[in-house]
Amino acid sequence: MDPIIIDTHVHLFQNREEGLKVKEDYEIWEYGAKADVCFSAYGGDPEEALKAINDAGARKAVIVNLFPSPVFRDRYIKELPGDLDEIQKQEALVNIEKRLGEDLKAFNVWVCAVAEKISQFVPFINIDPFILDQKEAKNHIHDLVDNYGARGIKLHTSMQGFYLHHEKMVPILQTCMELDLPIVAHSGADRGVEQFSEPKAFKETLKVFPELRLILAHMGGGSWRQLSEIAEAFPHLCFDCSEIIEWTSSDIGPTDHELAQLILDVGHERVIMGSDFPWYDTDHNVELVMDLPLLATEQKEEILGANAKRILKLD
Repeated sequence: MDPIIIDTHVHLFQNREEGLKVKEDYEIWEYGAKADVCFSAYGGDPEEALKAINDAGARKAVIVNLFPSPVFRDRYIKELPGDLDEIQKQEALVNIEKRLGEDLKAFNVWVCAVAEKISQFVPFINIDPFILDQKEAKNHIHDLVDNYGARGIKLHTSMQGFYLHHEKMVPILQTCMELDLPIVAHSGADRGVEQFSEPKAFKETLKVFPELRLILAHMGGGSWRQLSEIAEAFPHLCFDCSEIIEWTSSDIGPTDHELAQLILDVGHERVIMGSDFPWYDTDHNVELVMDLPLLATEQKEEILGANAKRILKLD
């Protein structure tokens, strides 16, 4: 029988043009240089995402919703009239924060609505504790789980600008524990002094919530050498191999042999496949997993989907 294929890291955009613009503006820098990265030509609207996973023979795609609030905040501020006095400007900034909260909730609802129509999609919603207060965030999560079919949370602490152990995140993490919701969190190096998303940045959270269903995306990205230590310390922690598998043998990324050894070191049963579509394609990621050295065919096939079915408790 063919292996189960589940793409656990797919981004959706409301239209192709928006996705292409986001991809154009998003610089991938942390792996250094690599000449032959196989980027996707897709923009990432729902129809393209469905085609991409169908072409790969995938049964499910986990939609890891991301709302880059700092990007939208900067955009809205730049749109403010230049002749506002200080009082008017402060009022406008308060209104921008309210608008960001409404935009975030609307985008989460949209992703869930798309997943309701397309049964292969599994919606993970985004939460930002700095634009939704604690009560509002908890109510929003409950609403989307109870009424819209949300199955997990996606966080990008680098882009969103906070550590997972920030006090504003504690009620959200408690809610995830209560609802048994998994969290997919971006992991990798940051350009600034603050390293919000390197693997060891998650230690403080896991000390308090050792049973948290946390999946570190990209296996640590450019900080992949930190992964083995945190994996050993926290046996419930899991990982996806999205993006990093496309950047093997780059200046900073691991070689194919080093990535395969890293998967064996942390335990192949804790690793799931993801494409990071529309930056990369599902079918190419399947090929890359199957081409890894050191791993047995059965282990590779489990990474392609069986592990995700178990870890994410998918039907």
